[in-house]
Amino acid sequence: MLLLDKKIHGRFFQTNKIMITKIRIFILAIFLLGPANTKLSAEIKKVAQSGYQFLKIDADARAAAMGGAFTILGRGASSMFYNPAGMTENTASIDFFTTQTNWLSDISYYTLGITKKLGNIGVIGFSMHASDYGEIIGTQVADNTDGFVETGNVEVEASAMGISFAKSLTDRFSVGGQVKFVSQNLGKTLMPNGAEKSNKTDGLAYDFGTIYYPGIKSFRFGMGVRNFSKNFKYEDDSFPLPLTFTIGVAMDIMDFFGNFGEKNNLLFEVDAVHPIDYTERVNIGFEYGYNKMLFLRGGYKFNHDTEGLSLGLGFSLRLLGFMTNLSYSFNDAGDFSPVNRISINLSL
Repeated sequence: MLLLDKKIHGRFFQTNKIMITKIRIFILAIFLLGPANTKLSAEIKKVAQSGYQFLKIDADARAAAMGGAFTILGRGASSMFYNPAGMTENTASIDFFTTQTNWLSDISYYTLGITKKLGNIGVIGFSMHASDYGEIIGTQVADNTDGFVETGNVEVEASAMGISFAKSLTDRFSVGGQVKFVSQNLGKTLMPNGAEKSNKTDGLAYDFGTIYYPGIKSFRFGMGVRNFSKNFKYEDDSFPLPLTFTIGVAMDIMDFFGNFGEKNNLLFEVDAVHPIDYTERVNIGFEYGYNKMLFLRGGYKFNHDTEGLSLGLGFSLRLLGFMTNLSYSFNDAGDFSPVNRISINLSL
């Protein structure tokens, strides 16, 4: 019996070692083949095939700093914007976050979310995404020296509000979904005969996702689907929302370094992204954490038309009974000014 027990344990550790080696090879292959694949597919771009582009913008500073690679590592309230299954990853009873994004051309976006654990039932959440497009002056073609006349300020707005639910079906497998009401108002069109036409649409959209731990240290993988909906329509032509399919893998690299990882962790994620209105992309991101208080982040979006390198940092401390997290991200935007985000997260 003792000899049989040794053989069983020996085979288990050997199998575990082989699986870890496969994970290393898989991550290395993504590193080598991901950029090459996106470069080859970059020649065919499926642009201008969807509307409501604000739904594609990163809603959290931590996620943005990690190159948008957040399908698996997202947890708590912020995960509703990436993979609702991540709501189960947070141990806090109540989790709240809010983000301000200083986008291009003086446009600002504001996001917030709150989740509440319901014991063994699961986790529920509420999310909101609002926009501020600043002052836009409307014009109309006219037979004068300038060729146009001003028609006053155009009220342009876009928003989304969602209700989410997530549950851990086992200690390794979690699922989550979100139903959200989205709307966009592009102002009114003043017709030559003096009549006005409203350019407003709204409707429901759906997100869902999964996270699975196969039992090999902290390694996990999962998928997410965002912005599934019917087509929307302003006048004659209909258009879909920016439907996006994402598959991701993640783990703590410090799993391989024993005692060195007691106060240090190095989270790493790779996401393969398939958007409806662009060719395939690969997002990679990492987060180094020291003593669960200081965090340094970085990432890169391959085959993105505007964004690329991203950096960020975060701080975590207990303040007035709340676990408080403050995050900042800096995202390169190519020919445009860099994009800055600030997020505050409170957990109880």
